Amino acid sequence: MTMLNRRGVLLGAAGLVAAAAARRPAYAQAPAGPFTLPPLPYAANANEAMREVALDIQEGADIVMVKPALAYLDIIHRVKTEFGYPTAAYAVSAEYSMIKAAAAKGWIDERAVTLESLLAMRRAGADILITYAAADVAKWLAE
Repeated sequence: MTMLNRRGVLLGAAGLVAAAAARRPAYAQAPAGPFTLPPLPYAANANEAMREVALDIQEGADIVMVKPALAYLDIIHRVKTEFGYPTAAYAVSAEYSMIKAAAAKGWIDERAVTLESLLAMRRAGADILITYAAADVAKWLAE
């Protein structure tokens, strides 16, 4: 789970980002550093995640961004219902790549699965969807 505060500082748990971040973007560099919940076992504890969200909101976060979105639909739902806070779901590249790869093999209908995964994020409570499939989705919705 990842959040941005009003200074643009990354807040929350982003295990993939934290693990891969040999080079962090400038906006992730804050005097106090990003507030990051370690991936496991802490990310598996939804109550701990909610405590972190509450603290981050108290510290001035303007939006809560949850990533990876599909793995944390329960967290998206809890953030929205418990805090009523603007909530973004970030469908990470791995989620996008899995759909693309399965569609290329003919195993799934790319359009149907992509749209359903985004709908699941909206049903969970996300106000904002961030996805690598945005251009495809815009084209599909315009048809």
